[in-house]
Amino acid sequence: MMSMDPAILWLGLVILLLVIEIATMGLTTIWFAGGAMVAFLSTFFGAGVAMQRTIFLGLSLVLLVVTRPMAVRYMRSGHVKTNAESLIGRMAVVTADINNLAQSGEVIISDVSWTARSREDGCVIPAGSKVRICAIEGVKLIVEEMKQEL
Repeated sequence: MMSMDPAILWLGLVILLLVIEIATMGLTTIWFAGGAMVAFLSTFFGAGVAMQRTIFLGLSLVLLVVTRPMAVRYMRSGHVKTNAESLIGRMAVVTADINNLAQSGEVIISDVSWTARSREDGCVIPAGSKVRICAIEGVKLIVEEMKQEL
């Protein structure tokens, strides 16, 4: 049986890892594809199989540890809150008394009416009050009353 040229094996691995990265877009295999590419190039400079494996593993781990955190930070820097997630921290106006024990309450924000519950169970927030949205649980906004400053 004929043995395969190491350069072809490394090139095949590069292609396979890039296809996996494109399919997942998870920044997982791209680092290993970089290591495989340098191992592939090292075959043209006469590196032995052991040296090629060392280059692949070493460079892949260095790329993973050093550049992945920066890449992840860059990818998330443009993250824009959308839909309901963007409501957290905003102010709303109570349109129906919020009473957790009576399971009632409604607020309006951006011309949309939402069912609302107080962050604290014993707290009743009257209609007309201003509240801050703390969280979203299912289809209900969890709010806390904004204290009026004098």
